[in-house]
Amino acid sequence: MRPSLPLRVLPKSSYYDKHYRQSPAMIRARQTYLVRNIVSGVGLGIFVIAVYAFTIKAVSQDEFSDVVVPEKPRSAAAAPHSEPPKSMGTQTVAK
Repeated sequence: MRPSLPLRVLPKSSYYDKHYRQSPAMIRARQTYLVRNIVSGVGLGIFVIAVYAFTIKAVSQDEFSDVVVPEKPRSAAAAPHSEPPKSMGTQTVAK
């Protein structure tokens, strides 16, 4: 399927000039969305701060007074598995 007009005939349209700065047309096109984008950004920021504040408040209300903390074992025999773990790569060689 061939295009109706050759591409080289169509003028190059861009919102940026040769120095990659916004043209007046680009500035006019973006003005309609400026307020809407600012309101959306502020709304999203308020939502994020509210979720963070709610989470911190919910976590700070936790109370652990009903949790029984076990006493420290009195001797090594009372605590099973109290020996330190052996490191993975080293082996002791008996002489």
